[in-house]
Amino acid sequence: MSELKDLIEHISKALVDMPEKVEVREVVGEQTTVIEVDVDESDRGKVIGRDGKTAKAIRTILNAASTKLKKRSVLQIIE
Repeated sequence: MSELKDLIEHISKALVDMPEKVEVREVVGEQTTVIEVDVDESDRGKVIGRDGKTAKAIRTILNAASTKLKKRSVLQIIE
């Protein structure tokens, strides 16, 4: 597993009530890596947050980690 995938998985599992249902996939493209997060329907709001603030914070952390690794990555929350 990549460091970015591990990071997002750790953050997501810490936020939700059912961490066993968290699935994180990494889709590697030519220039950009997409990190897909799939959580239980009842936990989706916890990962997105009010007005998307939690999701934005997770994206900021992912951007910082990606920059350090000299990669480009995008977070996608599966609905």
